[in-house]
Amino acid sequence: MELTHLDENDRPKMVDVSDKSETTRVAIASGTITMSQKAYDMIVSNQTKKGPVLQTAVIAAIQGAKQTSTLIPMCHPLMLTSVKVDVAELPELPGFKLEVLAKLTGKTGVEMEALTGVSVGLLTIYDMAKAIDKSMVISDIQLESKSGGKSGDFARG
Repeated sequence: MELTHLDENDRPKMVDVSDKSETTRVAIASGTITMSQKAYDMIVSNQTKKGPVLQTAVIAAIQGAKQTSTLIPMCHPLMLTSVKVDVAELPELPGFKLEVLAKLTGKTGVEMEALTGVSVGLLTIYDMAKAIDKSMVISDIQLESKSGGKSGDFARG
């Protein structure tokens, strides 16, 4: 299999997508953060000193998705048409699951945007609650599904 981000001289390059067809592309990624019961309870009840943690994490996830090409060197700057973020409370952990859907009509996929959005959203939760619990663990950041494009559809089994 040929690596698409290397040229004929094995130098890094951005993939040329100019000849690709525009299609609707959607990617969903998710990840979790686990924490102490105290941190979880304070976040759920909006009692942290830094303000509304989950609402801020949603905004950060959207911003992260939009800024992907400035963070990941070979990603194309994309005109996203939609970024949706869902936060699920997981009292059994205790913790939260963050899910990001990124969408556009274009020539390249949005998997990295969804994954970056999840990562930045979870890091924001950590940042806002680290005074309560420095032992929080961010884990299981993964692509759940993607559709559109030449490589076809993918759904985690």
